[in-house]
Amino acid sequence: MLLIEDSENINGTAIGHYHVRGDEFFLKGHFPGNPIVPGVILCEMMAQNACVLMQGKIPENCIPVYTGLNNVKFRSPVRPGDTVELNCEITRSKHPFYFGKGSASVNNKLCMSAEFSFAVTGA
Repeated sequence: MLLIEDSENINGTAIGHYHVRGDEFFLKGHFPGNPIVPGVILCEMMAQNACVLMQGKIPENCIPVYTGLNNVKFRSPVRPGDTVELNCEITRSKHPFYFGKGSASVNNKLCMSAEFSFAVTGA
């Protein structure tokens, strides 16, 4: 389930985007008449965006899996019609673990920020 439309590694920062159309499965019931992208979906978008930073660094048969989320803060809701910009960077690593930080914003307004970790599995 891919939740980003594009992602690019620019000088060690993954920059990705997703335009919220309004018909996504995760908006159904969250909340009726006032749809808001669930925070866990924003966290998954951030993780998927961070994967671009691993291209060429891990074998193709390996996958990164979340091992932790820390200091997650939701600042502003993301709604249908919004285009989310995701920014992530890896701050340190000790194979097979990687640690990073990221954010999601809409029109330069911070919506979510978090620190995360993942492990590379499948080798």
